[in-house]
Amino acid sequence: MAKFFLPVLLSSVLILSGCYTLKPQAPVESSLPDSSNKDNPYLKDFGLVKAGEVVKHSFLIKNDSPRVLKIKNVTTSCGCAVSEVKNKSLNPGESTFVDVKFDSQGYSGTVRQFVYLSTDSLDESLIKFIIEANVTN
Repeated sequence: MAKFFLPVLLSSVLILSGCYTLKPQAPVESSLPDSSNKDNPYLKDFGLVKAGEVVKHSFLIKNDSPRVLKIKNVTTSCGCAVSEVKNKSLNPGESTFVDVKFDSQGYSGTVRQFVYLSTDSLDESLIKFIIEANVTN
C-alpha cells in the first residue's frame, strides 16, 4: 500500500502545485519615455519635416554607475532611422552620444520611430529613444 500511496501523493502535490493563476506583470522596459513630455531627454520631436529631408539628433548617454558600462548594440525600428554610438565603453562618469538620422523619404503625416540601445547594465539593459516628426509634402 505504501508503494502505491507515495507515488500518487507526490504526483498529486506536483500537479496541484503547478495549478495556480499567475498575476500578470506589466512589461518592464527601462527608460521608457513619456512622449507627452517634450523636455524628455529620451524623446526628439523634429516637428514639421519636408518629405525627403534627412534630420539628425544626438542623444546623450552618461554612465552614472560605479563600473564600466558597455554598449552592446544599437538598433532601430525601421530602415528610415540610422543610429551610431561614438563610444561603446564608458568608464564611470563618462558620456557619449547616440547619433540618429531619420530619412523622411516615403513618409507622410505623423511618424514615430524607436532607437534601442542595449547595454550590459543590470539596471538599464535596454534604453529606448523615440524620434517623432510630422512629414509634409
